[in-house]
Amino acid sequence: MENEQECVGNVKQQLAKLFDASLKATFPTGPDVEPLVAACTSKFGDYQCNNAMGIFSKIRGQNTEYKKPASVGEAIVKNLPPSEMIESCSVAGPGFVNVVLSKNWIAKNIQKMLIDGIETWAPQLQVKKAVVDFSSPNIAKEMHVGHLRSTIIGDSLARMLEFSNVEVLRRNHVGDWGTQFGMLIEYLFEMFPNFEDVNETAIGDLQAFYKASKQRFDSDPAFKERAQKAVVSLQGGEPKYHKAWARICEISRKEFDKVYKCLKIQIEEKGESFYNPYIPGIIETLSEQGLVEESQGARVIFIEGVNIPLIVVKSDGGYNYASTDLTALWEDIHNDCSVATDLSVFLYRLNEEKAEWIIYVTDVGQQQHFDMVFSAAKRAGWLPADGSTYPKVSHVGFGLVLGEDGKRFRTRSSEVVRLVDLLDEAKSRSKTELIKRGKDEEWTEDELEQTVEAVGYGAVKYADLKNNRLTNYTFNFDQMLNDKGNTAVYLLYAHARICSIIRKSKKDIEELKNTDSLVLDHADERALGLHLLQFSEVVEEACSNLLPNVLCEYLYNLSENFTRFYSNCQVVGSAEETSRLLLCEATARVMRKCFHLLGIEPVYKI
Repeated sequence: MENEQECVGNVKQQLAKLFDASLKATFPTGPDVEPLVAACTSKFGDYQCNNAMGIFSKIRGQNTEYKKPASVGEAIVKNLPPSEMIESCSVAGPGFVNVVLSKNWIAKNIQKMLIDGIETWAPQLQVKKAVVDFSSPNIAKEMHVGHLRSTIIGDSLARMLEFSNVEVLRRNHVGDWGTQFGMLIEYLFEMFPNFEDVNETAIGDLQAFYKASKQRFDSDPAFKERAQKAVVSLQGGEPKYHKAWARICEISRKEFDKVYKCLKIQIEEKGESFYNPYIPGIIETLSEQGLVEESQGARVIFIEGVNIPLIVVKSDGGYNYASTDLTALWEDIHNDCSVATDLSVFLYRLNEEKAEWIIYVTDVGQQQHFDMVFSAAKRAGWLPADGSTYPKVSHVGFGLVLGEDGKRFRTRSSEVVRLVDLLDEAKSRSKTELIKRGKDEEWTEDELEQTVEAVGYGAVKYADLKNNRLTNYTFNFDQMLNDKGNTAVYLLYAHARICSIIRKSKKDIEELKNTDSLVLDHADERALGLHLLQFSEVVEEACSNLLPNVLCEYLYNLSENFTRFYSNCQVVGSAEETSRLLLCEATARVMRKCFHLLGIEPVYKI
């Protein structure tokens, strides 16, 4: 097989190429079909090709030598090109072709990964450049538990795409513009006449500051009038008001950065204020295309099949979120349409970025909104009508974080849980458990602190990511910090145990991987090796379907496979010690890469 010696890549893809060659040889003038290859758990094979039944249904009744699906399957096997990756093939039932991979080929490719690096197992995706739009808190409001899922899911998706050699633009579309800033600025002037000297300590709780300004706005007509004038002054570019706005944004960003630092989130802010100057030109362009219509004083876009229109300009002349999202969408994608001169700068950025895949990570409640925005973009010709080619857009929806009572997760006083408080508690609980184990006496202060953060923050992330993102999940510290079952704590400790096994051997893995060979003679060695080799296709599936839980499931099963191997195969002191140490190292490396893709820091001792 072409390139078989150079890069293992994706096992499923390599098998698909072999079966594609066989299908073309078996049916040179017959139906053109894509190979249907999937990993399987049956005792008859590691992978399965399931084309026989579909092909037979197309040629049935024709004058052919094939009288049943099984005979089609046998012909496919007969015409498979020779390959060192396949040990044997068999046909079962109505033509299912079961493939058993060569244990020597599996071992060789794992050892090659140890030498060349796990990056050689990165999936090869069609897309080259993507935007992941996630987190998106509002200025002057605290980040709360509701932002947790968007931040964690978006970061994991970005990491997986980056590992797959996709250039990712991580976008934080913060709410930093709008009429609410009138009341915030006026309240800032009122509370702090020398507002330029004010800092986050003086303002204190941002959420309380926002609530206090809102209360004044609702209860004091004179304040409300000043706040409305402040909006006009801000949008008019008056320096004093712009400075006040910038000060509020700066203080908010410092609060956001505390969370991002804890979670090790890298993200670039481009908020609503960034896109605001482009909105008039976009509305003009859409109007010239005949997409914008007048309706009850507002300017709207009607979407086929939806009862309510997409409002781009409200009846009071203000821009709706739709216009900002459309502007962001236009800014993110590349298209070849010529536009007005006033968009020339904007077009320069559009052509420079050339995003092929734009991914929005928000709660499922915004699904209809994004569907309508995407439909409007297709009507405007910015996106392909059928969505089958690039550029493309995806809305990554997610469910709610629930409390023990099955309702939205809140404090006892029914307040939204501040995200920084939640993370502090996760870290505190993690530290308490480690001190109970006496680790404060065994480890240095730095070692304890690093492990506390890795376990505490990792537990919060994994408890979210292991669930299908579309479902709600119940936030429970006791469950997520449990060291048994499908938790980050269990997985981190499993990795640490593997590292301990390698350390106790006192062998140099870097030397062993170049001088000795990996052998998979025991059934549990082979099962672990096969699972390791499936890492690439699992990451590809998680990327393609935008589902981090697929990778979590793989990681947990990897740990379970290793446990079975270690229970039944002595490592240190055995005749197979060298080979099994290499298998331990390969497992640890894949686990570490899984942790990285999930945004979790590994631990090396327990």
